Amino acid sequence: MSRQIVSVVGGKEAAAVDTYESTNPARTGEVVARVGLADADTFAAACRTAKDAQREWAKVPAPVRGRVIASIGRLVEANAERLARLVTEEIGKPYAESLGEVREIVDTCDFFLGEGRRLYGQTVPSEMPDKNLFTFRNPIGVAAVITAGNFPVAVPSWYLVPALLCGNAVVWKPAEYAAASAHAMFQLFVAAGLPDGVLNIVFADGAETFGGLELALGEGSVQKVGFTGSSEVGRKIGELTGRHLQSACLELGGKNPMVIMPDAELDLAVEGALFSGFGTAGQRCTSLGTVIVHESVHDEFVERFARAVRESRIGDPAQDVLAGPLLDQKFADRYEEYLTWIEPHHKVVSGNIGKITEDSPHGDFDGGQGLFYHPVVVDGVKATDRLFLEETFGPIVGVTTFRTLDEAIELANLPGYGLSSSIYTTDPKHAFHFREGISAGMVSVNNSTSGAEAHLPFGGNGKSGNGSRQSGMWVLDQFTRWQAMNWDHSGRLQKAQMDVAEITPDLAFRLP
Repeated sequence: MSRQIVSVVGGKEAAAVDTYESTNPARTGEVVARVGLADADTFAAACRTAKDAQREWAKVPAPVRGRVIASIGRLVEANAERLARLVTEEIGKPYAESLGEVREIVDTCDFFLGEGRRLYGQTVPSEMPDKNLFTFRNPIGVAAVITAGNFPVAVPSWYLVPALLCGNAVVWKPAEYAAASAHAMFQLFVAAGLPDGVLNIVFADGAETFGGLELALGEGSVQKVGFTGSSEVGRKIGELTGRHLQSACLELGGKNPMVIMPDAELDLAVEGALFSGFGTAGQRCTSLGTVIVHESVHDEFVERFARAVRESRIGDPAQDVLAGPLLDQKFADRYEEYLTWIEPHHKVVSGNIGKITEDSPHGDFDGGQGLFYHPVVVDGVKATDRLFLEETFGPIVGVTTFRTLDEAIELANLPGYGLSSSIYTTDPKHAFHFREGISAGMVSVNNSTSGAEAHLPFGGNGKSGNGSRQSGMWVLDQFTRWQAMNWDHSGRLQKAQMDVAEITPDLAFRLP
């Protein structure tokens, strides 16, 4: 039987105005969960509830909040296999990847549990006597967090864990098509002892979420918005928060380049391109967009890459496969559109394109009843092509060539995204020259464009985000506000920049 799921606000189930069926994309006839969708008013009400709960939560000492984060990590660890199986069932991610995603929640908790004892401020010297200066990190208040479903539990943890640790309350709106996974994660967080209202989960469609967010910002019950999703929606959220003088933490799309230098180890580069291009069926914000290959090794690389793609295993995500199905029917429909961007001057070197069926199998796999699509490699892509310039969320990778590293960097930056990037080379000079020139927030050397670690900053620039960073110590600046304090114990009014002692130097002095 499928699960019945509704929003939870202040520890109580909230009313629904509509129903969404979250299905298994590997077997689309299976309903994983029937999800009650809330409206804009419910979202705004959840933000008010969070505002009330946050006041008391902020009074809990930060080291104690850190112990709650530790408990979340242990609970997730104890339930890792069950949660990973649910992720695989609901979004079709291969089980090994799902297990790795759940592990990332544990890693995030392990990192931040100690930050409860390290929310340091500073004691700053004053320019005047008998006066002390201090800085403090204060929680922002309420964070509204809106996440995509391709990483239904790992990416939300990047927001939820540090936000809660810093003393904030959260209203979390996960993707409808990943609602069961999100609800299970919510239950684990609550079981760690979070007071009612400190973490709330609201299921709603995009329009109602945006309307509820607009209401909450207008009422002053939200002080931070975290959003992971498309660049198009990210722009709208950035505009909305800006109108209310609030900032958003935006983690958006990518057109992530991989540069293959003449001295690259090609087998390693092919392995990296295969995983970053087609792992999670190419449905990561860090998925490989275009391989930019030096003309001297182009033919050999393309031949090896195409062969690896043709020989890859696509299929049941519960098995040992490179990729499973696309996340949901709406992503399959969108991917079908991307395939129309293949032009006559392109050369598909990987074999069949489109949906995997009995008439168009991938190896011995006929696609069954799922949203399975052929992995596609398109050679001959030009810098003016849509396939080169725009994000293609799915299993398609373009290939183009370059002559000089400066030309490769220019091509890599041209689409205007700036999330992840990669270069394969054995020359450190090439690696550091690439790092200096690339606009991406993340750079890999001899590694794929995908693969974040919990203690490194994650985030992009340009169309990929507004420069905000998640993960590691850097995300603390998203969920705290600096407060400066000066304490004058001189017994008199000392005016900064005015009542400052001066020591006069003899600047005319010269050595004899």
